[in-house]
Amino acid sequence: MHSQIEELGIQYQVKFLDYVTYQELPKIINQAIALVFPSLWEGFGFPVVEAMACGTPVITSNLSSLPEVAGDAAILVNPYNTKEITQAMQIIATDERTRSQLSSKGLEQASNYSSEKTGQATTEVLKKYL
Repeated sequence: MHSQIEELGIQYQVKFLDYVTYQELPKIINQAIALVFPSLWEGFGFPVVEAMACGTPVITSNLSSLPEVAGDAAILVNPYNTKEITQAMQIIATDERTRSQLSSKGLEQASNYSSEKTGQATTEVLKKYL
């Protein structure tokens, strides 16, 4: 990965982070133009909800649980299609209106998720099957 960054000549624009604490994470997400999360498989998609809760626009996969988690508050892409991912990134980087809309929709979508709601829903499912 590092060698690809150097080959592209963007090593001064890319910073690789090691472990990020929960206290540091919101600051980093808030300063991002977008979260680009082209995951091939997700159990839930917490990074998507975390970014939306910070008002950060999201680009994520159209696979697994991510379309349901993101709703209409993200740009959904085929994670196997780099051209599609690149186009979505260009839209976010250049279209202030789209960024603003996704930010607002993301805040609203993230409000549907909380640890209390998740716990209640999990309890209901467990009761049903136990």
